[in-house]
Amino acid sequence: MTDELLAEAAAAAENAYSPYSDFRVGAVVVTGDGSRFVGVNVENAAYGSTQCAEATAMGNAVTAGHTDIDTIAVVGIDAEGECYPCGNCRQMMRELGVATVIVRTPEGKARQHTLEELLPHSFGPESL
Repeated sequence: MTDELLAEAAAAAENAYSPYSDFRVGAVVVTGDGSRFVGVNVENAAYGSTQCAEATAMGNAVTAGHTDIDTIAVVGIDAEGECYPCGNCRQMMRELGVATVIVRTPEGKARQHTLEELLPHSFGPESL
């Protein structure tokens, strides 16, 4: 399933809107019941309000009523190396319960991490 998720994320990245960076990213999330939602990065001239592919995919899942995201796969098809989620997206993943993050290596292989590896000592709702 891991390779299938990476292929789906790469296919989604083809639809990214990245006229400023030319850096296309696709993501696919898998919810607790196995539903899948894709997202791409969407840039705009006010660069700070650009939306990441991971945030788009998670937002699509939440819009459909899913707040139990288990896995997210991320592919930057223009990246020279792995394309890891930014800090903001990692925090969103934390909020939505993501356990596994999968990225594609330059060789096309899957590299799998726990969210704890990518966001150690995180801040969450229980911290409030």
